[in-house]
Amino acid sequence: MTVRVLLADDQPLIRAGLRMVVEGTPGVEIAGEAGTGAQAVRLVRELRPDVVVMDIRMPGMDGIEATQAITAESADTRVIMLTTFDDDANVYASLRAGASGFLVKDMALEDILTAVHVVAAGDALIAPSVTRRLIADFAGSARSAGAGAGPPPREPTGVTVREREVLTLVGGGLSNAEIAAELHISPGTAKAHVASLLAKLSARDRVQLVIAAYDAGLVSPRATNG
Repeated sequence: MTVRVLLADDQPLIRAGLRMVVEGTPGVEIAGEAGTGAQAVRLVRELRPDVVVMDIRMPGMDGIEATQAITAESADTRVIMLTTFDDDANVYASLRAGASGFLVKDMALEDILTAVHVVAAGDALIAPSVTRRLIADFAGSARSAGAGAGPPPREPTGVTVREREVLTLVGGGLSNAEIAAELHISPGTAKAHVASLLAKLSARDRVQLVIAAYDAGLVSPRATNG
């Protein structure tokens, strides 16, 4: 099945580089291109791409606002946020908006293409350089920054003791295989627990489980090592 990708970035050179990689890859095609967040939202409605590669900083409606609009309207289109490392303060807001991936522009184009496949398959992906440190930093700062920082920690409801343990490990950035080793269970059982958590917590993907773990206070902002 062909994965249809929409490129949204106000820099034509960035779009051109991504387009060159995508167009030369079997099973992936460019559905369209947008230079603004508003244009990206409109094109998603018209073209129904599988994945949007979305720049955070764009004129007018930025990538975070556009992502929120897209994910609110379409359960089938996934968004990968693409930005410079200096924009890392926007990571948490991006994930809150419904992004299924967060990548930095200095990654190899081939790695970004891999992310497109991962996200299109229904999983979530964050650049290894930002996964644990940034989510920990900004999930923590969302509670400690003062007024407007967000709700206090809240315990997830309807989960078992084992699922709570799994959620804690997901929040720490562990893969299913690592969770299995940590809890002395099979990888298949770990995967089943993650699937159950996705359903019970109405989480779009693994990234939202990470957010849920921090929201619940299950993972300390200092508990991970980037």
